[in-house]
Amino acid sequence: MTSIKAGIIGGAGYTAGELLRILINHPNVEISFVHSTSNAGNPITDIHSGLIGETNLFFTHELTLTEIDVLFLCSAHGDSKKFLESNAIPQKLRIIDLSTDYRAKSPKHDFVYGLPELNRDEIRTSMRIANPGCFATAIQLAIFPLAAAGLLTDEIHVNAITGSTGAGVKLSDTSHFSWRNNNISIYKPFGHQHLQEITQSLRQLQTGFNKSLNFIPVRGNFTRGIYVTAYTNCTLSLDEAKKLYTDFYTDAAFTFVTDKNPDLKQVVNTNKGLVYLEKHDDKLLIVSMIDNLLKGASGQAVQNMNLMFGLDERTGLTLKSVGF
Repeated sequence: MTSIKAGIIGGAGYTAGELLRILINHPNVEISFVHSTSNAGNPITDIHSGLIGETNLFFTHELTLTEIDVLFLCSAHGDSKKFLESNAIPQKLRIIDLSTDYRAKSPKHDFVYGLPELNRDEIRTSMRIANPGCFATAIQLAIFPLAAAGLLTDEIHVNAITGSTGAGVKLSDTSHFSWRNNNISIYKPFGHQHLQEITQSLRQLQTGFNKSLNFIPVRGNFTRGIYVTAYTNCTLSLDEAKKLYTDFYTDAAFTFVTDKNPDLKQVVNTNKGLVYLEKHDDKLLIVSMIDNLLKGASGQAVQNMNLMFGLDERTGLTLKSVGF
């Protein structure tokens, strides 16, 4: 059995906690270190208490990069680039970055955008992966089939609501319980940072795509999950649209087209993406949903790792939803 030695940088946040939960139970992975300067010497379970009884690992400030096969970067946006520029990185070390630092294509780096539904073959042969954003993943799953068929001929309107864990582990005015509970608000309308990577992917599938993507992000009063509703003008009938989407995701390991109007709890705690379609006059309505911490972050990172090491994509990721 393949044994993959993994290291984690930025081990105290939500994404690192989810990553640890998956990797501890992954049949092919051994966690070599979990790096955290502020928590060095403390048990992992002091921060990630849900892992009590599952691990005796401690946080460390030491880096043993020559002794691992894959490195997960779970630090804040901007810190991944600083880390790679300030440390000697072994040539054969595979890297999966969960920040925004390398999602935009550039001649200055060799990171592959790690959305398997888009770049599966490239991911398999790449040494460095830029894990997609959570909003970006859910929105792209909603509209990829249309782009691949060259059918994005009008503006796209997107409303997406996310759980509070999408804001990270550090408290802010809009993430603490008293404000978030029984509350809702929009933020960064029409200007969210994930728009760049979404547009980049759409142009990869539909050359010359230049229509507006009108995105309204919403802060939800729940902890995890992203629920997207998108619509655009489309000449396809509902049956034609369903066939287009089903065919596009035939080989997808975790993205499924459903005939029944889904709810968010069907994907929470899973690496699934669910897509549902309706036709209203000339408009195609697409509903898409994921768990922002799994398919939108750590689960997708492990899916990418599986591809990089020649494993089945679903290894270690057959998680049950928490419907009740």
